[in-house]
Amino acid sequence: MYPPRGRERSRPAVVDDHMQKILITLGLVLFAIGLLWPWIQKLGLGRLPGDIAVEREGFNFYFPLTTSILVSIVLSLLFWFFMRK
Repeated sequence: MYPPRGRERSRPAVVDDHMQKILITLGLVLFAIGLLWPWIQKLGLGRLPGDIAVEREGFNFYFPLTTSILVSIVLSLLFWFFMRK
């Protein structure tokens, strides 16, 4: 059943524009990372000092703590850059 016409909610177009920019940017960044992955691995990204790696017989555990922080900072800067007016 549809709500009465007077109670319909609509989001402003500005919100939709920002979401489109964010999703397009995120897609382009992921695409670029995928293309550049062989060179990124040569730089050592993913095995930085501070990343936790435990290797034992029959057991491997890897938690990329420093890499996660670095990626978070880069993404935060990108989002800040695209969200400012």
